[in-house]
Amino acid sequence: MIAMPHRMLVLSAILIGGGASLLGLVAADEPAAPAADITPPGATEMIPPPASESPRWALVERRNLGGNTTVGGTVVPLEEITFTAQMPGNVEMIAGNEGDFFKRGATLAVLDEAALRAQRQAALAAIANAQATVRNAEVQYQREREDPSPKQGGNMMSQMMPVPFFGGDRETGVTREATLHQYRTQIEQAQGTLVTAQAQLREVDAKLEDIKSIAPFDGYITHKHVNAGDTVQPGQPLLSFADMNHLQVQSDVPTRLSAALSPGFVTKVKLDDPSQTVVMARVAQVFPMADPTRHTVRVKLDLQEGAPAKAGMYAEVLIPQPESDMGSAPVIPVAALVYRGGLPMVYVLDDRDKPRLHLLRLGEQYGDTVSVLTGLQGGERVLLNPSDAN
Repeated sequence: MIAMPHRMLVLSAILIGGGASLLGLVAADEPAAPAADITPPGATEMIPPPASESPRWALVERRNLGGNTTVGGTVVPLEEITFTAQMPGNVEMIAGNEGDFFKRGATLAVLDEAALRAQRQAALAAIANAQATVRNAEVQYQREREDPSPKQGGNMMSQMMPVPFFGGDRETGVTREATLHQYRTQIEQAQGTLVTAQAQLREVDAKLEDIKSIAPFDGYITHKHVNAGDTVQPGQPLLSFADMNHLQVQSDVPTRLSAALSPGFVTKVKLDDPSQTVVMARVAQVFPMADPTRHTVRVKLDLQEGAPAKAGMYAEVLIPQPESDMGSAPVIPVAALVYRGGLPMVYVLDDRDKPRLHLLRLGEQYGDTVSVLTGLQGGERVLLNPSDAN
């Protein structure tokens, strides 16, 4: 009888342990409570993407930048010329089409020369007549010197009186000198006529050279302004010719930024090709005067050989400004950029959540981001990968 309490205690312990196990199983079947939001404060604000995960929007941030900026420019040929008509006439020949290559000295265009050939024949005839006149005047002058001609006419008294009283029929010294001077004048006039005829011949020959447009260097035809058979007037363009193997970047730089640029200075240039290639360029020329209207200075930079550039392409020139404090500037992902006509733009979400296209002026690129000089203030929402969204 003393052992019963002990058995009751054991049974109670077993029941208590089984209940605890049962409660654990029930608790395991209940759903877990949601975890607390642990998103760190200050994270980049993103527009919730649609079910297709596109498009995505990012908030424009402002960051402190160094003293560098970029200025837009255009790729141009190192040498370019436009041939114009020097005389009226018909176009007889155009050597090729746009993109055709020609070596130095090749004939690119020819005008009809029939009218000039006729003028040249007339000039040659005028020279022959002038030469004959000169020879005749010289012969007359020499004859007068060696055999003076007798006096012509005379007054009635000299005809009635004997010859010894009034003198012989030879000219006096004054009269003879006047006659010789007259013949010398005729020689000079004939020589002047000859010089004029020779000058006319040289003028016609020069025009005959001008009817041909000769390539002054190796290059390509970049534009045809006329075709064979067209009638042209003096000053009318015929074709444009350029050296496409040596290219430059031409940029109009604000005067406040041009101090860092001088001939020989080397900087970076970003080309508007599919890869946004960055190449080195050397400053070749800085114009001495600023544009009084735009307040810019024109600068030309030689691109490095082999750069994947084409004439007319948009390019951006990096201009260092080490002594300036630019402070903070908007920074956007490179993936947000879209180019229209070679100009950088970005889609910005307005107050009604509608995308609006903004034109930008870009600064320096930092990895996958690029600074914005004008076009954004910071805090705007921009579309990422706009090409994929389209």
